[in-house]
Order: sequence, then C-alpha cells, then structure tokens
Amino acid sequence: MAGTLYTYPENFRAYKVLIAAQYSGAAVKEASEFVFGETNRSDAFLAKFPLGKVPAFETKDGKYLTESNAIAYYVANEQLRGTSDFYRAEVQSFVSFADNELLPAVQSWVFPVIGIVPYNKNNVERAKEDLRRGLAVLNARLLKQTFLVGERVTLADVVVFTTLLHAYEHVLDPSFRAPFSAVTRWFSTIQNQPQVKAVVKAFTLCAKIAQVDPKKYAEFQAKLGGGSAPAADKPEKKKEKKEKKPAAEEPAEQPDAAEELLAAEPKQNDPFETLPKGTFNFDDFKRFYSNEEEAKSIPYFWTKFDPANYSIWYGEYKYPEELTKVFMSCNLITGMFQRLDKMRKQSFASVCLFGEDNNSTISGIWVWRGQDLAFKLSPDWQVDYEVYDWKKLDPASEETKKLVAQYFSWTGADKDGRKFNQGKIFK
Repeated sequence: MAGTLYTYPENFRAYKVLIAAQYSGAAVKEASEFVFGETNRSDAFLAKFPLGKVPAFETKDGKYLTESNAIAYYVANEQLRGTSDFYRAEVQSFVSFADNELLPAVQSWVFPVIGIVPYNKNNVERAKEDLRRGLAVLNARLLKQTFLVGERVTLADVVVFTTLLHAYEHVLDPSFRAPFSAVTRWFSTIQNQPQVKAVVKAFTLCAKIAQVDPKKYAEFQAKLGGGSAPAADKPEKKKEKKEKKPAAEEPAEQPDAAEELLAAEPKQNDPFETLPKGTFNFDDFKRFYSNEEEAKSIPYFWTKFDPANYSIWYGEYKYPEELTKVFMSCNLITGMFQRLDKMRKQSFASVCLFGEDNNSTISGIWVWRGQDLAFKLSPDWQVDYEVYDWKKLDPASEETKKLVAQYFSWTGADKDGRKFNQGKIFK
C-alpha cells in the first residue's frame, strides 16, 4: 500500500486518503515538491495522470490511481472497507451519498461565503435546504448507532466527515445544527479520533455563519493572480449556462488560499483569563480528590471552594430516549470531555450514567471559574452543551451539598430511581 500522494495543502479530498492510511498503517507520503498549477501540468505528471487532477497516487511499484475515493479504498484496511459483503455495500452507499447529495450542497453554500465563487442567493438558499435534508437522513441513522456502518469507524465515516468539514467550519452554526445533534456528536467523535487529528490538525466548529462579502471574491481572484483554480477529482453538479472550461480549471477545488487568510485570524488562548481569578485552586483539589477517599475529598472541596468567583452547575442530558447501549452512552460523555479538553485547567466535573441498556440517563455536577455558563466563552466548547439542560446551583444550600456528595462519590440514583451505573471525571 506504500506510495506517494500528490495534492495541494488542506485538500479535503486528500484528507480521505491520509486518514485511511493512519488507520491502516499504509506508508503514504505527500509529494514535498508538488506545486499546483506547475507540477500537475508538466509532461512528466501528465504522462502518469493524463487529466492533471489531484489528489493523485503513485504506488511504490509504479502504478497510478486517481479519484480520492478509489485511492482511500486502496490504502485502507479491511475494517475501513467493511467486514462483510453487506457492510462493504453500505460503505459504498454512504460514499455515493456524500459525493452526490452532500458535496454539491456544501460547495454551493460555502464557496460563495469564503469568496471562491460569486454569490447567488437562489443557489445558496437551495443549497441550505438540500443540506438540511441530507443531515436529517444522517441524523436519523446516528440516533441509533455511534458510527455510520457497524460498530467501528469505516470509510463511510471518513468520507462523509471530510465532505462536511468545510460546512462545519464555515456555515453550520449552533442554530443551524441544533436539529441534527446526533450528526454533530458523530462529527466531533470522528474529529477527535487520533488518526483523524493527525491529519486535520487545525479545526474549529463554526460559531457564526460566515457572511458574504463581495470583496473576498475580488481578493481571492487577485491572490490567484488570474491563474486557474485546482481541478477537483469529481466536478460539481452542472449549472445552466455555465461556460465550458478545461478540466484543470474547474473552480470546485481551491479553498486553500481563502482558508489560509481565515486561519490567520488571532485566537484567544484562554477564555477564562477574562474572569476574576479567585482563590480556589483546581490543581490542588484535583490532586486531593484523586488521592483521597470521598469522605475526605468532599469536605476538602467545601473548605477550599470560592463561591464569589466560581460556580457549581447541574447538567442533565435532554434526550434520554436516544440512549440505547450503555457503552454508547459512555462514549457520549467521553467525546464531550475530549472536545472540552482546553476547559480542564479551570473546571472539574463528575458525570454519571444511571440505569441500564435502553433505560438510562446522563447527568453531572460541574464546577468552573466564573458565575455564568462557561461554554459560551469559546466557540470550541459549544459542541455538546446545547443537548443538556443546565441549572446553576446555590453553593450554600443543603440540596446542592447533597448533590455534590452524590456525584463526587458516584452513589445513589437519578430522580426517577434509576441506580448509578458508572461515572466519568473531567479533571
């Protein structure tokens, strides 16, 4: 499976191949001297890949492949391709769904707002509705299972994830994605897989829909210097009265320059730094909690807690009817913790699952710096919080002290009598 991948930086189609290689262990290297618009128009390149499109793949023994889905399939392993005839067919079904149903809608909405193509209101509105329909199909599927096919990641997940990447980055803000919570949880689960993070290294979920700015299109064209855009390995759906262009000049594949400009915007390092510091030391409490029994660590918490600058919250998952297998419910908790990794320094939580398969709830006690809902401090922290009901607790009340004792010690039952099953600590 070893070979060389020709592509330009941050090509979502190439991500399919690189992620598949991470899972399979295939020795895939990117061509370090590849320059789009030059290398792919050279006689040597065209002799191997006559269409001049990327991504393109050259095997170690001198064979050539084009089309990102085909290359990803070649470098994948059996698990990614599907472990049975039916699973393999399902994988191919989702690959086609991504290319034919999701991708045209994503590109028709995203490309105008990031300045790659001119804005056309009718096209964008139609794309929004098309994408809603596609996400609804995925959501219905993912309400019942963690991954799209079977019990583990397959090429179905990889291809659909990379196809939706630009949408989740630029236009799918919290309000648009709210009806599709199962899709967003799945997307974030895939995003946080080590094999995916090794490839998609800088990604932030959209907090606000990017607005159309005609200047962006003019600036993008100027940045290209009048040159042609990269060729896609599969063109968009045909549009009426579209001028014919050579395959290597299709506009569907040059988000990289515009995205580089967007990525250059400064990012806040620690959103908690804007809040008063107070006296409660999370590191000190976390060490004590980890090393001592709850009979000591819970009183220690109340001795050290600073109610003027820190707050205690109760969070309860809104959709218990979605919770089926206990292990899948625990994956929801773990996935949320992973996505909130940068919150750990100034927060602590004990989240518990009560009940059993097909009859369970998720709830927890959270402590963080500040008096307001901490998730609103950063777009990066807003993936999961909307699927929970949040209630600020009074640290002076006996009810709060009982809840803290229950959740910190993993005991008792939920409000409907379901017994404690297992818990996870965010620290």
